Amino acid sequence: MDALKQGADALFILLGAIMVLAMHAGFAFLELGTVRRKNQVNALIKILVDFSVSTVVYFLVGYGVAYGTNFLIGAEQLVAKNGYELVKFFFLLTFAAAIPAIISGGIAERAKFWPQLIATGVIVGFVYPFFEGIAWNQHFGIQAWIKSVTGEEFHDFAGSIVVHAVGGWIALPAVLLLGARYNRYRKDGGISAHPPSSIPFLALGAWVLVVGWFGFNVMSAQTLDKISGLVAVNSLMAMAGGTLAALLLGKNDPGFVHNGPLAGLVAVCAGSDLMHPLGALVVGGVAGAIFVFMFTLTQNKWKIDDVLGVWPLHGLCGTWGGIAAGIFGSKALGGLGGVTLTGQLIGTGLGVLWALIGGFVVYGALKVTMGLRLSQEEEFDGADLSIHKIGATSDREVNW
Repeated sequence: MDALKQGADALFILLGAIMVLAMHAGFAFLELGTVRRKNQVNALIKILVDFSVSTVVYFLVGYGVAYGTNFLIGAEQLVAKNGYELVKFFFLLTFAAAIPAIISGGIAERAKFWPQLIATGVIVGFVYPFFEGIAWNQHFGIQAWIKSVTGEEFHDFAGSIVVHAVGGWIALPAVLLLGARYNRYRKDGGISAHPPSSIPFLALGAWVLVVGWFGFNVMSAQTLDKISGLVAVNSLMAMAGGTLAALLLGKNDPGFVHNGPLAGLVAVCAGSDLMHPLGALVVGGVAGAIFVFMFTLTQNKWKIDDVLGVWPLHGLCGTWGGIAAGIFGSKALGGLGGVTLTGQLIGTGLGVLWALIGGFVVYGALKVTMGLRLSQEEEFDGADLSIHKIGATSDREVNW
């Protein structure tokens, strides 16, 4: 019976890893559809190469930083319990690799290629797993301290803070240090519009992310006996709430409509195992509103050229999700309890602060030593031709 359970658990978390792996295709096509055509190839290559760098670094360093486990042992030990620890690594790797995928969208169209790969290695090897270990593996006694102060530990079931807020708040310093795209904000006060290059690809990316998210959230249970249909339905309701709020407030704009469900799903991750579905609907709706309002504000008023709006989407909606778990997870609002608003505020604040520090240190050091952005000429030509020497589509058709 134990062998059957071990095999079932390994298969369960493996399926979750595969679903979240597929989300990286969603990141790629969301970015591809949003950036200008001359940067589409770069979007595709960045996501794949960032994932590959993340895999190697998280296997050798990051997983050990977070969980104190290393895989530099014999294969006969690695296959224990049907290789459960290995597929658990695979599952958590897909979370870790989401951090550079998130950042990629914010710095698109003008970032150098190799400095970003170095940043990926440092972030996935240390910055991200350091906080991951605090939130999910009791490092430094911080969770115990939060519980002693507030009565409950900081709760983040599937990563509203650990993954999304951390990724979004690391991206903010990167975007600020990089600066806006050339001629985006003109000296006469005008703003150059850069509409999405492909709404169909943008929509495809959003749908792939939405489907994969049910692996992201539901499989965060990590073993089959802990699976909860509540997580699945809460994710569904938050997705719907985010979509409808973005539709109404975004005035039918397809970019907002397709980012709305992502905003809702980002926000519900933390408390998806605790909230009532109606609470999840509200959390998702608020997140959709946050994204529309803050994307517009950052782009048009604050002149922060965050191309895909990753700070509003992941940073702010993730922050809201961490706090919302303490509100809508309470029994008073139909939740399961076991969480406090004060504890959520402390844990969320620690995650945001650590991400900001990490982002400024990593990207600040790279800016001083290697430079972060392409030259004005390279940016004008586009990252595709400047870095990869080929465009997404041929300039001419060949008839054979």
